[in-house]
Amino acid sequence: MTTSHYIAGRWVEGQGSDCISVNDPALGQPFAELMAASVEQVDQAVAAARTALPAWKSTGASERAAYLRGFAEQLGQRREALITLQMRNNGKPRHEAEIDLDDAIATFGYYAELAEQLPVKNRDVPLAAPGFTARTRLEPVGVVGLIVPWNFPLVTSAWKLAPALAAGCTVVLKPSEVTPLVEQAYGQIADTLGLPAGVLNIVNGKAETGAALSSHHGLDKLSFTGSNSVGSQVMRSASAQCRPVTLELGGKSAIVVFDDCDVDQAVEWIVAGISWNAGQMCSATSRLLVQDGIADALLQRLQAALENLRVGNPLTEEVEMGPLTSQAQWLKVASYFATAREEGLQCLAGGKALDRDGWFVSPTLYADVPKDSRLWAEEIFGPVLCARRFATEQQAIAEANDSRFGLVATVCTADLERAERVADALEVGHVWINSVQAVFVETSWGGTKGSGIGRELGPWGLSGYQSVKHVTRCLG
Repeated sequence: MTTSHYIAGRWVEGQGSDCISVNDPALGQPFAELMAASVEQVDQAVAAARTALPAWKSTGASERAAYLRGFAEQLGQRREALITLQMRNNGKPRHEAEIDLDDAIATFGYYAELAEQLPVKNRDVPLAAPGFTARTRLEPVGVVGLIVPWNFPLVTSAWKLAPALAAGCTVVLKPSEVTPLVEQAYGQIADTLGLPAGVLNIVNGKAETGAALSSHHGLDKLSFTGSNSVGSQVMRSASAQCRPVTLELGGKSAIVVFDDCDVDQAVEWIVAGISWNAGQMCSATSRLLVQDGIADALLQRLQAALENLRVGNPLTEEVEMGPLTSQAQWLKVASYFATAREEGLQCLAGGKALDRDGWFVSPTLYADVPKDSRLWAEEIFGPVLCARRFATEQQAIAEANDSRFGLVATVCTADLERAERVADALEVGHVWINSVQAVFVETSWGGTKGSGIGRELGPWGLSGYQSVKHVTRCLG
């Protein structure tokens, strides 16, 4: 794994000072190593993207669409290898790894269709003043840096890569150092398809590599998905260049369950919202607000459901939840268990690391958590659910909105008029009603407040990589 960087259409060895150890979280052991890219190699990747930009943005929209469909097809041909790698490096159960791959394939297919609609670049703009004409032109924003996280590799990169390439941008992709291997497939596919050199570049590394990319003067835009702490650093780097950014950051999302809801269905939606990817989701609905009339019955069944959740190594067992992806995340979640004990929280299920090899924790439920608890307010990024009771719809909305984050929410009720009313009142970017967290490429993804800037997916994802130009002509 020494030739781990794809720069200007060639695989090259890392020349940085960091050695990246790639781990199997179910065993807590490394299975691959690679050398990080140097700062000079980041420079080379950006330069390659800059060189490739004029020809790529002039490439016909139908040709760019053909490349995108090629990515979708090639991902499908690598299906079993990519699924296995997601299971081994991320600890994802098979059904989750399969959905991730299908999501990436669908994303490239969707943006291929949007790319074919791009020939209509010029639109006339009616003017009130006589003697002038005006038109609007959409152009690629230029060279973009893409920094993606470890919890959904392959997927998050597809959400950024596909619209950027569709718009006519050239890119430098930096995967997470925790999960760097699966994104190598994009470079391999670029080789297979004959994608012009420099259109896609991949550099691996730790914080030094990310900082070199996010502060690089050769970028025209940066798109980052990750933690708020790193996101703020990325935003500071971008501000020095007055460069646009898209930031998809953290969340502390609420699931609101009214007392007319079927208890068994509610338990299914709640468990999915906190246990998918072992709770390592910015969209995890980790704050449960349950109406008084149903609270006791729901918490009792929820306790049983979490205690019976099958947790284990996805490569050797039939499991519903795998390990946490890194030791650092395992230690972080364990520290919140300690905080819960210090705060005297009522633990109905879990609340501990599992006594076995690997970075496993138990699915956890705390009841009647006070609003001043750290566990209620802070993003834990693990399968840790905190519950509170409410009496009225107005109280539920107020408590759900009482957060510095605003990514997603879920509403569970048999009263569909109330569901729509509450959804409209929630200060978030995406709301599910009586559903698991189904994400479709045609919809938007992003949040309000501290959950980020901008939107991904749908036509909004494409527009994030486009620049608007107006041309006004005097007729006199």
